[in-house]
Amino acid sequence: MTQATTVQPRAVTVGEGLAVLIAGPGPLEQSVRFDRGAGGTEANVAVVPTQLDVSAAWLSRVGDDGFERYPVAELSARGVDVAAVAIDPTRPTGLYVKERGAGSGAANDLDADASRMHCYRTGSAASALSPADLVAGAPPLDGADLVHFTGITPALSESATARTRTLLARPRRGLVSFDLNYRPAVWGSRVDEAAGELDAHLRGADVVFLGADEAEEIFGTGDPAALRALFPEPAQLIVKNDKHTVTGFEGEFSIEVPALTLEITERIGAGDGFAGGYLAALLHGADLRTRLRCAAAVLTATGDSAKLPPPEDIQRLALLPDDIWAMLGYPAALDETISR
Repeated sequence: MTQATTVQPRAVTVGEGLAVLIAGPGPLEQSVRFDRGAGGTEANVAVVPTQLDVSAAWLSRVGDDGFERYPVAELSARGVDVAAVAIDPTRPTGLYVKERGAGSGAANDLDADASRMHCYRTGSAASALSPADLVAGAPPLDGADLVHFTGITPALSESATARTRTLLARPRRGLVSFDLNYRPAVWGSRVDEAAGELDAHLRGADVVFLGADEAEEIFGTGDPAALRALFPEPAQLIVKNDKHTVTGFEGEFSIEVPALTLEITERIGAGDGFAGGYLAALLHGADLRTRLRCAAAVLTATGDSAKLPPPEDIQRLALLPDDIWAMLGYPAALDETISR
């Protein structure tokens, strides 16, 4: 365990962290240089609240190796409490390689600014996550207002599924937030179990995020109203639509918010930033419309663990009148809000 901080985290994310090797643009087999990074959905989410004045912790398992020390140090430097990260002496830290397109038209090259993940997480330390880790990480969980994880975590192994089901068990002190994040490849030989497990996790959580495309793939519909009818249990259901809007449900109330117009230069990690922005606004007591706008504004950041615009700029964007918000593009939006 790393040294604990003295601030009780309000938000705790639970899941795998990964070391990242980022290839230069072009076919992966031609890359001779890789930059180093850190990723993993729950780790990515954890760095967002800390930039929006909400304390956060990350609970995970990592290997006793350099690939562990770098991501843990990175999150700690970003203000995330890593005291509940357990060191596994026998299993390695998970790794993924990010392939980046150059748009050259060469064989195996991706389009310019496109990217693709190649994950190497079988047998990783995080695949050994189990309910026992919740005992080891009890202090940050006991006092947290919110615990967040994604569908990748139960996909890692049967013991990880048992761990996430424990997080959903009631009674519980704080809210549980769950992002569908359906990745068939991560489920591997257990993919036939995925629909049932993810269904149970969606119904057991208080706050749920899902993309219309992934919901269509696994549940047969991406329509927000149909998804709300299918999953009435979560108090808050957030559907990221294919038409570049977000539909939020809170109880029987619903609202659709357009995304800011911007050029997406890196899609990997974007959904994690969205969830982190929404949850930070939720813990600040914002209403549903403001939460969705804060989440959309966080999408202006790029990369896995991206640095956000200043909190005051995000707040200004979130409070704009509907007609102005709908016409804004980024980054010009920040200039407009600053001038008002």
